[in-house]
Amino acid sequence: MQILCLGLNHKTTPLNLRERLVFSEDALCAALARLGCGEGIGSVAEMVILSTCNRIEIYAASSQPAFSELEAFLSETRNVPADELRPHLYRHKGSDAIHHLLKVAAGLDSLVLGESQILGQVTKALELARGVGASGPLLARLFQSAIHAGKRARTETAISRNPASISSLAASVAEKAVGNMRTASVVMLGAGEMAELTFEALRKRGVEKIRVINRTLEHARGLASRWGAESATFEFLEKCLEEADILIASTGAPHTLVSAEMVRTAMAERQRTLVLIDIAVPRDIEAACGDVPGVRLYDIDSLNATLETSLAERAAEVPYVEAILAEEKAKFMDFLSSLDMLPLIADMRQQAEQIRQAELEKTLRRLPDLTDAERARIETLTMALVKKLLESPTARLRAEATCTHAPEYATVARTLFGLKNGSGLCGFSGNECPISTAID
Repeated sequence: MQILCLGLNHKTTPLNLRERLVFSEDALCAALARLGCGEGIGSVAEMVILSTCNRIEIYAASSQPAFSELEAFLSETRNVPADELRPHLYRHKGSDAIHHLLKVAAGLDSLVLGESQILGQVTKALELARGVGASGPLLARLFQSAIHAGKRARTETAISRNPASISSLAASVAEKAVGNMRTASVVMLGAGEMAELTFEALRKRGVEKIRVINRTLEHARGLASRWGAESATFEFLEKCLEEADILIASTGAPHTLVSAEMVRTAMAERQRTLVLIDIAVPRDIEAACGDVPGVRLYDIDSLNATLETSLAERAAEVPYVEAILAEEKAKFMDFLSSLDMLPLIADMRQQAEQIRQAELEKTLRRLPDLTDAERARIETLTMALVKKLLESPTARLRAEATCTHAPEYATVARTLFGLKNGSGLCGFSGNECPISTAID
């Protein structure tokens, strides 16, 4: 069997195409269910689909390099012509596919280096595939290894500890300036994509009271309703300045919307600090607002300087994350190598069981007067003997499975036990990997 990854992401594919390819949860389950229900997809035996706004990746276990089948599957399920998809797709096989998934789970392949959301998305992808019977023991083990690697990366390094986007940095700056975000009153000036991302960052920090102000009330209500917030138009801006602890501006207006005079008037009616954060280009907040007593103003340049530092700090952690990924990949490769011994161990146990049953049957025929309880005790004894006799050699075979001389061990064991060479599980050479339903 081979581990395959067919995918596209923000590096290879424009947004307008990614939008057409994203799976809803229902659509994803329906697509995976085709495999889970036994509907053939070429030589594919297992499948997991990772679908986010920045990537669509299909992971498969297949006896052949079934990229053409996976490409046709993606084209059909998303109703996008294969010719339109093909220039944007990347293909990974074997150890490359394994390493790619580990990097994805650790946040090294994300639009924002080290972002945490992808780890939950990888976990969800495995859960959905398992739920419809599309994932088997091989991909389940691979995804579990990736999830473990992602968790280690975030707990053992600082790859995710510093804000790495303007929206998250704006929320972080606000938190440091105000302190208790749960009781803070926040005004979002603007209702676009940046406002949406900032909303998410604020909610993660416990902000409960947020009001969206936008030129178009419909857009303000749309954003506010998604996050359980209030909404208003620009006419209420001056009143909101009097009440707010934090104002974050991110409109696309061609001129400033918050003047120094407006802020002075608002500050005359209040006794506490006002934090103004301008992440718009052109600026929404007049620079002179920072000169008003009691006002702290942060503009896009000051935030970008901090962001560059944060990203540099995250980038410095990449070698440490890569070391963790190398460890986790080595463990998974050892697991794959250990699968080569499973057919041999299974053959040994099967042969021993056949001998046990044949000899037990002969013995019981010679002892016709035994009671049922006595027969049961004799059978239990024979089973225990077989288990004890095989315990040491099978344990040794498993232990030697990851060594370079494992094939010689297997040959010697088959010779000693008089076993034929079975087709069994294929050896793993970096591009191929075995699979067995005997593995949990």
